[in-house]
Amino acid sequence: MSHTHWLTLALTYLAAAVIAVPVARRLGMGAIIGYLGAGFAIGPWGLRMVTDPSQIVDLAEFGVVLMLFLIGLELEPKRLWAMRRPIFGWGSVQLLGSLALIAGIGWASMGFWPDGWRLALVAGAALAMSSTAIGLATLNERNILPTTGGQNILSVSLFQD
Repeated sequence: MSHTHWLTLALTYLAAAVIAVPVARRLGMGAIIGYLGAGFAIGPWGLRMVTDPSQIVDLAEFGVVLMLFLIGLELEPKRLWAMRRPIFGWGSVQLLGSLALIAGIGWASMGFWPDGWRLALVAGAALAMSSTAIGLATLNERNILPTTGGQNILSVSLFQD
């Protein structure tokens, strides 16, 4: 992909976000809904401004790297060390509890098929994960991150990452 094409693609994503997020906020919704709406609007099912799956994946990976970079900027090693118990405590409780519940429901819905537990376990592991990007954005929007509950939610997300 040429540099000018990549720049045009990045500007398309940014322009869509700059338009969609204020509209979503004006309608009383969060920024995350605006970003999702922007992606839908310019994607293959909307205006078709971006249709190549490899380009979408490349920019999505870049977005994940930026998100992890921002999380890294926010967490200093001293604070991360202080949060080690909630990270491994609440994080493992949430992940293992959700995995067990979802896998159990999945296996039961398959009629306890003998080999179905493997499929249910994989599906449970995938569905037990949450999105750090969405969680942190929502916590920041509602000013919950500085609270004890916000720190516990951050701990769970860090454990999953």
